[in-house]
Amino acid sequence: MRTVDGRVAGRRGQATRQKLLDCLSEMLSSSPYRDVKVIDVARKAGTSPATFYQYFPDVEGAVLEIAEQMATEGAELTALVEGRSWVGKAGWQTAQELVDGFLDFWRRNDAILRVVDLGASEGDKRFYKIRMKILNSVNNSLADAVTQLQSKGRVDKDVNPAAIAGSLVTMLAAVASHQKGFQSWGVKQAELKPNLALLVHLGVTGKKPTK
Repeated sequence: MRTVDGRVAGRRGQATRQKLLDCLSEMLSSSPYRDVKVIDVARKAGTSPATFYQYFPDVEGAVLEIAEQMATEGAELTALVEGRSWVGKAGWQTAQELVDGFLDFWRRNDAILRVVDLGASEGDKRFYKIRMKILNSVNNSLADAVTQLQSKGRVDKDVNPAAIAGSLVTMLAAVASHQKGFQSWGVKQAELKPNLALLVHLGVTGKKPTK
């Protein structure tokens, strides 16, 4: 772990650096990204702006650090699809667990994901790469699942696995970021999950699930 000027940060320095990141994460959950200033983060962490600049070039640099950590944790989403069965009742369970895990990950990381989405939509390649890293953790495994079902004659050969997987992952991300909005449509969280899982199962297998 190094400082901005290349020095190796000691244990105390690493603790300070992490505290700054933790405070920034907390602030992002209650304040618009553009409104967060270095002096406010430093004050919340009980240190000075000069100390902040020892570890990060600016707020955006610190936000990218948090986003990278989150994207690394996002690798856990791969386990929701990789090597799982999409046949029979097991397929329905896979779809449900994927939806449950995906929505949960988005809820836990809602604040930083909103910033990542904002940066990606504005064309910032750094945020775009982070967003794609998270989506790819599910996308690639879903595409493999469709390909395997095709090889066994369970899915029509005209189906494009990459297109199906990409469409489903994009849908999951859009729904996950709009979870609170469903409440205004009279849809409860408990109702959202099984209906979203139904769409995922239909997308992957082309069939209604066996429950």
